[in-house]
Amino acid sequence: MSFKSLTGWLGYVAVRILICMIQAVRIETCAAIARQLAVIANDVVRLRGTVVDDNLRNVFPDLADAERRHVSRRMWEHLLLMVCEIAHAPRKIHRGNWRSHVSFGGRRQIVQLLLDPRPTVLVAGHFGNFELGGFITGLLGFPSFTVARTLDNPYLDRYINSFRGANGQFILPKQGSSAQVQAVLAGGGVLSLLGDQHAGPKGCWVEFLGRPASCHKAIALFPMTSGAPMLAAATTRPGGPMKFRIDLLGVLDPAESPTEVSSVPSVTQWYNDRLEEAIRLAPEQYWWVHRRWKGTPPKRMLARRQAA
Repeated sequence: MSFKSLTGWLGYVAVRILICMIQAVRIETCAAIARQLAVIANDVVRLRGTVVDDNLRNVFPDLADAERRHVSRRMWEHLLLMVCEIAHAPRKIHRGNWRSHVSFGGRRQIVQLLLDPRPTVLVAGHFGNFELGGFITGLLGFPSFTVARTLDNPYLDRYINSFRGANGQFILPKQGSSAQVQAVLAGGGVLSLLGDQHAGPKGCWVEFLGRPASCHKAIALFPMTSGAPMLAAATTRPGGPMKFRIDLLGVLDPAESPTEVSSVPSVTQWYNDRLEEAIRLAPEQYWWVHRRWKGTPPKRMLARRQAA
């Protein structure tokens, strides 16, 4: 076994031990521990403090320093609790009790769209417990295919994908999966994507939370080329731990609104607007730790912003 393989295996073992420890503790206790660890991460260690504060300062310029610290502390609490919920979900949520853990906003419309013989493109973001969104919909009989980056650690990659695939959330690698994606769309499947990942200088630049952000053009091309309705959705935690709400934030149907699906920028701006509306209602459940806004947008976009 090579050194790289050994370190990967040890990392995998460490994660499995941590998950076993989390599963051995009541979720309410996990929530209390997450609350205390969030104070340490945010106020003592200041993990990603500069990035988080910069993001919040730009998106919410009217917030006082104490209010931004409160949001960032709540964000860390959310992220830590999210890990605990993912560890507990396979044992806690099943077909017989899911109503005790999950509520829906627009349930009838969601079911109608997922039962439509046409393919569906579902767009979410690093908001709420998006991992459990796929887990829950798969549990209810609606399998999906998610495009995600393959982890560097192959042991962890297999383990995490086994969790995702247990109820029908299948992972397609970010690189080299175009044929598989086309097969999903051609077969009327559900393609699930995270729409708030930085796409570099050649991406489609739109406004997101008041700042220019680069987005992957393929996300908009999928409904444009396949005729699939695009659903913007979010899985949030409106109350205590292991209590979730899946909301349909909006639907963009090429059959009903062909002009709105006429260009990559218009579709990209549409789903970013839907995500932004949801994030502003519960900012503590967004991943302010990642550098969503980076790079320099095209000069034409800068010119439009200056003119506005």
